[in-house]
Parts: sequence; C-alpha cells; structure tokens
Amino acid sequence: MRKLTLRSLSNLRVLIVRLGAMGDILHALPAVTALRAVHPGWQIGWVVEPRWRALLAAESGRQGTGVGNARRMTQPLVDRIHFAAVKEWARRPLSPRTMREILALRNELRAEAYDVVIDFQGAVRSAAIARMAGAGRVIGEAIPREKAARWFFSERVRTRGMHVIDQDVEVAATVCGETLEPAQPLLPVDADAESWCDALLAPAGGRPVALLTPGAGWGAKRWPVDRYAAVACGLIERGMHVLVNSGPGEEALAAAIHSATSGAAVPVSATLGQLVALTRRIALCIAGDTGPLHLACALGRPVVGIYGPTDPGRNGPYGTHFAVLRSAFSRRDHTRRATPELGLLTILPDEVLRAADDLLAGEPARRAL
Repeated sequence: MRKLTLRSLSNLRVLIVRLGAMGDILHALPAVTALRAVHPGWQIGWVVEPRWRALLAAESGRQGTGVGNARRMTQPLVDRIHFAAVKEWARRPLSPRTMREILALRNELRAEAYDVVIDFQGAVRSAAIARMAGAGRVIGEAIPREKAARWFFSERVRTRGMHVIDQDVEVAATVCGETLEPAQPLLPVDADAESWCDALLAPAGGRPVALLTPGAGWGAKRWPVDRYAAVACGLIERGMHVLVNSGPGEEALAAAIHSATSGAAVPVSATLGQLVALTRRIALCIAGDTGPLHLACALGRPVVGIYGPTDPGRNGPYGTHFAVLRSAFSRRDHTRRATPELGLLTILPDEVLRAADDLLAGEPARRAL
C-alpha cells in the first residue's frame, strides 16, 4: 500500500468502478467530471462493461493524411479504461475463459497502482472488483444498493442528497475531504458518428429535432406507444422533425409511431456513439426513466420526463431545462412488471405537449400532475 502524503495528492491515482447500466454511468459522470476539473493532474481510470465504452471514449478521426495513419482515441474524462464483461462472466462463471479474464483484469488494475477506488455501483460484484485493484482506500456508500457490498469498503460515506447524482458527488468528495459541485459531464466526440448524424438530419432541413424514446427497461415504466404517437403528431404539427429512438427489441414500438404519423416520425436505430452524436443536436427529448433521457440531460438538452414507478427525485432529469410529469397516484416500485404502472396511465398526450411547449418557449418549469 502506498502511503499518501500532501505531495502525492497532487498526482493521485483514482479508479472509478461503475460497470453499467447506461443511465447509472451517466449519473456518475458529473461527480467524476468535478474531480477532473478540480484535480486535472490526477490519473483517473474507470472499470466499465465493454458495451458502454462509447460513453468514455471515441475515435476522433485519423491523424495526418498518409496511408496507414492510426485513428486517434479521445477520452476527455479518464486516462485509462478497464473492461469487465461481468454479464458474460455471470453466464459462464466457472469456465476457464472467465477465470483468465478476471485474473487479467486483476493484474491490469494492480499494475496501475491506484491509490483510491470509488465504487459508485454498490453491488457485491463491483465492490469485489474494487478490492481487486489492491488500493489502500476503497470508498462506497454506507448503505449501498446491495448491503453486503459495504463490507468490501474501507470507507463508507453516509450521503444526504436525494438525487443519485448528488449522492455520487458526496462519495467522490471523500477522496480528499473537499466540497464538490456536480459538473457538466465530458462525453467524447466520435468523428464517424458525427458524419452519420449529418446524413441522418439532412432531411430535417433545419427544422428543430425532437427525439422520442418509447422504450424502457421494463413494462411498468413504459408509457403507452399510442400516446407517444399522439405526441409525435402534435410535435410534427408544431413544425418539428421527429425521430423515434429504437433500441434493441424496441423496433415494433418505433414502427407503430412511424405508422401512426403516416411515416413522418422516423425510426432511428443507432449505436451508442451515434446516439451521443444525435442527442447533442436535438431541441427536445421526450422519454421515460431511460438511458437516452439521462444522456440528453448529460448533454444539456431540454427534456420532458414521463415517470411512473421510479422516483424522479432520485433518478429524474438533472442539470438541464426539464419538465417531469408524474401522477400523484404513482408510488416508488422497482418490481419489473410487464404492464404500465396505473399512475403512468393517467398522464395524457396533451399534458406532455404542454410541457414541451413550455420548454421550447424557454420556460423551464418543473411540472407534476
């Protein structure tokens, strides 16, 4: 263990463990960006599932013009990215390949000689990876997502904030006892994704772009697709170019909106890097409690959030102009039911359109039913 001194604090080596999912990684970014802003000389690494790499790194184009020039990677926030394919490992926990990959990750982390590890995930598997790094300090919440994870932490932080972003900032501030403020996240720019976006948006002809995401992690959070279609019609009538984000398994939802608008609302199936590029350019995002909504917030785009069983006070829009619609009948419940939560069904398309009008008119009012 390396003993920390005031001098070593100037070049501290910090490892972040936040494996997934998309929204959770985005929630951790303001805290890590705040650390980077206050301590630009620190070396920061991040352990993440491979599928979320585009939130931390991207190819920015070729260096020079000669044949064979390598593409340049941009990582605006972190110095080192480590990959942990934990979902794949869970499917084959005892296979030799899994054992080799876990051992390789352990060796890779220890070779970086991290002084401090921050586990923003609070799960047993993330805490175990945090411990693998061999750092003298492993920091996590006093009441983590999985209670057993706390026994892996050498320092347990009792957070006071309501929103998970504020909680992550409190945990990050413990690294050297400072007060931090959430910072606008730094996301990478992918040159190929930007070119793809240029072509995608050419038919918009300069009209403002609205991005709808009708999917959600589970059915109870999913506002009915016919209501998204009604909102899409209203936005088109207002002169907007409407795109419908179609993630894996959500193609039927996007197709239904496309059909209901006589083809005017365009389904978009994008890679994560392409979704980042597209979201940078939109005028409005309308979605439930999903990764694309949190991406829009991270990029400072106006957001209408349609919430049901999840609490917007903890997981809602943050750091941008937004409106939240949530019924007084909704109660926090993370049970993964297949059908929409009853409170969610009380929210009507006209109410979503009024919230959108307010945001587009520059009147960012938090709204609740």
